[in-house]
This record gives sequence, C-alpha cells and structure tokens, in this order.
Amino acid sequence: MLPAVFAGREDTGSDVWLRNVTFERGRNYLITAESGTGKSSLCSYIYGYRNDFSGSLLHDGCDVNTLTVEQWCRVRRESIAYLPQELRLFPELTTLENIMLKNQLTGFKTEAQIMEMLEMLGIPEKAHSAVGRLSIGQQQRVAIVRTLCQPADFIMLDEPVSHLDETNNRIVAQLVTDEARRQGAGIIATSVGNNVMINVDKELKL
Repeated sequence: MLPAVFAGREDTGSDVWLRNVTFERGRNYLITAESGTGKSSLCSYIYGYRNDFSGSLLHDGCDVNTLTVEQWCRVRRESIAYLPQELRLFPELTTLENIMLKNQLTGFKTEAQIMEMLEMLGIPEKAHSAVGRLSIGQQQRVAIVRTLCQPADFIMLDEPVSHLDETNNRIVAQLVTDEARRQGAGIIATSVGNNVMINVDKELKL
C-alpha cells in the first residue's frame, strides 16, 4: 500500500508503505514516524475514512474496497475501536454525553464502569462539564474512555498520549492493555517517537 500523495516513490524507507504487513489480533504494534509521513492517513485507510491509496488493504481477508456501507458500520461498531488524533468530540456536550453517544450504540459498558475509568484518569468531576471547557489533555482522556466503549478485534490509537503527562500516559497504557487483554484484541498505536508506554510485540517505522 502507498498513499496517493507518495505516488512514484520506489522506496520510502518505511516498514509499512510498499511492504506486505499483517496486523494480528492479540498482538500489540507501535508505528513510529515523523510528522507528515502518513500516520493519520494509515489509520484513516484502516478505518475506511479514506481510500486514496494504491495497493490493497484487507480486513479479515476481504478487500476493503468491496465493503458496503452496512459492512463498514459493522466493522466500526464491532471490530475496530478508533481514537483519532483530532479526537472528534462534541464541545457543547458533556463528558458523559460524548461517551454515551457511542456506548448507547454498543451497550458495552455500564455507567459505573465509565465513571470508574474517568476516576482512574483523574477527571470524574468533569463528567457533567461541557467538553469544550476542558483542557486538551482532559479531552484526550475523555476520547480514550469513549474509544474503549465497544467490542473490538483491534484498538487503534492515533497519537493517544500526545497531550498527557507521564502519570496519565501510564494509566492510559494500563487501561488500554487491560481492555485489549479482556477482549483478546490487538493494539495498533501511532506515535512521534516512542512515547507510548504500551508493551508492544512489534515496532514499525513509517
């Protein structure tokens, strides 16, 4: 696979572009790269937001370009839990309302479990605060909790700790790792440098 914007390049020096790469359920992957090398693009391709690439991308052996809208909805609801770099929260809604938008679709977590995660991340008092009034680091923690409110074969995190201190980085790593272990899911995380505290089975340079 190669993004259209990189067309014509014969060797990108990447472990992913122009390579055959397989992500296996139950294994953890860290994709490190400099800014502008396609981390968010790769996540968008895997999640089906974009298809401006050459080569092929398979989900469970099925070419993603053949998936219907209904099939993509099922993949996103049941197979890939995705934290986008830009978070995509609704600023006018509260922390709990943002999280429950997903959880009402999946019915995956109880409100008590959600509050427990917010407690672990140090923001339980923000449950009924508008997200737009939170700091970017607090918003990132809200988005991480929302991401975990669904069943998944893979938990995909695009720069998940870019605005977090070391303590919260460690807590996020534990939350995500524990959830992945419970579900037998794999983790795909991207990072500028190796600053994600998740134990990985394989690191790939983009």
